[in-house]
Amino acid sequence: MQSLDSLVAEVARTDIPVLLVGESGTGKEVYARLIHQLSGLSEAALKKVSCAALDAGRLLAEVREEFLSERGSGKAVARTVYLDGVHELDAACQRVLLSLLPDGEPRGRTGKTVSRFISSTSHNLEKEIEAGRFRRGLYFRISGVILRLPPLRERKEDIPGLLEYFVAKHSNELKKNIPELNSDARELLVSYDWPGNIRELENVARKIVAVGDPTLALGDLRATLASVRITDESIHKSSLKVAARAASRRAERELILKALEQTHWNRKRAARDLQISYKSLLNKIKQIGVGVRGSEEL
Repeated sequence: MQSLDSLVAEVARTDIPVLLVGESGTGKEVYARLIHQLSGLSEAALKKVSCAALDAGRLLAEVREEFLSERGSGKAVARTVYLDGVHELDAACQRVLLSLLPDGEPRGRTGKTVSRFISSTSHNLEKEIEAGRFRRGLYFRISGVILRLPPLRERKEDIPGLLEYFVAKHSNELKKNIPELNSDARELLVSYDWPGNIRELENVARKIVAVGDPTLALGDLRATLASVRITDESIHKSSLKVAARAASRRAERELILKALEQTHWNRKRAARDLQISYKSLLNKIKQIGVGVRGSEEL
């Protein structure tokens, strides 16, 4: 990430088109805004264009008219245009965009470069080209520099710092105290693979702050991780019994948590709702790793 940040600092000073490649949630828009802020176009607002919502006519309106035309002063308006999800462009939109970038850079009628394009994708555009879904010429014109953002599972050493930042951010926004995470919770967060990447981590941090109890807030994450491990084990052992037991444990855990939440953690009432003894419920709470709290009153 340090190498990536150094490269961003150098690229931002140029007007070379940049292509940001990374899985969903890896921070592509964050980097697009960082490049814009470090560039010579930072005084004008960055314009984000969602490619999934575009048709050819709107692309002309959003890009050509807004960013490539001369205004009343006779001077072209320079902006940074961020094309979010460029792989979503249909064939017509790709053709229009290619016509607006004849030399690989957007130009006004004066022939002088007036805008800078930053594009992002979560797809492998080389494979999209091979499949005939993306124009090769457009790919080369938007990818003057390609910056690849690694998924969070490949940079787990950054999880503690990111978590601390997001917890502090949402504690301030929600006006709540910062919850204390024990070593088990931190180990859980680092061991998880984060398919939703940084966006998913931020959502979990917000949930921890909102709930106020990290153990309860991380219940779903713990169950997911356990499910993945058990699934791997069942595949390895090729045992239907193992898979059935795993599914049963997950269902039981969800029912217990639901009953506890509905009774505001009154364990005697939850036991009655679940039609098990109070002692059995306490044992099961320990087994699923949920901290005991709330009331025992009838």
